[in-house]
Amino acid sequence: MSKHGRILVAMSGGVDSSVASILLKDEGYEVIGITLKTWDYSSSGCEKKENACCNTDAINDARSIAVKTGFPHYTIDLTQKFNECVINNFVDEYLSGRTPNPCILCNTNIKWATLLEKANQLDCEYVATGHYAKVNSENNRYYISKATDDNKDQSYVLWALTQEQLKKTIFPLGKYKKPEIKSIASKLGFTDIAGKRESYEICFIPDDDYRTYLKNLKPGIEEKLNGGNFVTTDGKIIGKHKGFPFYTIGQRKGLEVAVGTPLYVVKIIPETNTVVLGFREELSKKKMIVGNYNLMKYPGIKSVKEAITKVRYKDKGTLSRIVESENKINVDFLESVSAIAPGQSAVFYEGDDVIGGGFIAKD
Repeated sequence: MSKHGRILVAMSGGVDSSVASILLKDEGYEVIGITLKTWDYSSSGCEKKENACCNTDAINDARSIAVKTGFPHYTIDLTQKFNECVINNFVDEYLSGRTPNPCILCNTNIKWATLLEKANQLDCEYVATGHYAKVNSENNRYYISKATDDNKDQSYVLWALTQEQLKKTIFPLGKYKKPEIKSIASKLGFTDIAGKRESYEICFIPDDDYRTYLKNLKPGIEEKLNGGNFVTTDGKIIGKHKGFPFYTIGQRKGLEVAVGTPLYVVKIIPETNTVVLGFREELSKKKMIVGNYNLMKYPGIKSVKEAITKVRYKDKGTLSRIVESENKINVDFLESVSAIAPGQSAVFYEGDDVIGGGFIAKD
């Protein structure tokens, strides 16, 4: 009989989830490994992509770890569900003039939804992943906290996890730093996995080129939207663009417009196929609205609360005041924040703890 109970571990074939499964087994859990295949690289021409999750090599690596470590492993095909939930939303967001955050939807609606369903079927008390984060609880509330390794912390992409999901989640790597995890893998003889190159790209976008991906998924979109207007913030037409979905807030390179001073994308208006360009200072804002939010540490924010708000994954965060109002969160920054992109995630922190997060709404 296991010391801590039975746990279902999501395994991508990479070093993090592999070591997570080993650590849990060493702690006395009865481990069951599962690989969630969300994308078919063979059909997308990326089967040989060295650092891709979901490809055949990655699945085999996960199974090999399980066999050598002595626990069962399963693979489940979620490509159809992933396509319907994540990829369709990805396309819809760009066609609505927003910048999507596919990892957020995948984590909550695909990964954790499936993990908990399978955990119940396999009589597992917990689920685990190789994310660098921590789960804490206080006042009957479960919430994410930052990992010990600041460089690898993934709390930003986990804001949408529900109380039920958090209650049953364990993050074994939260207290470790990345070099320690690689060292553990190497000492155990898994040198190939320890030396894998990491991917920072969106898993289903070959070469991180979302523009080509959109064109392939939506034939004719380039011809239909090519030739829209670049305008200044005061409405002056200064050039033609290749279609509004192919631009993102804050973009400077690839605009092919010369006015003697660098210009940036400051707004996208899909209704008129217009891309608004401005100077760097015109990207700065001190207010923001966040919708479709999820609160973790507190059940509500009915009075104004100070928080550090991050508007992108690598953002260091900015001191702000946040409050709930009419099914949204109003954010007032104490300093101006640049390149706030609708569709991206805003995550609110109290120290290392995640208060909650949501999707940045349009003005």
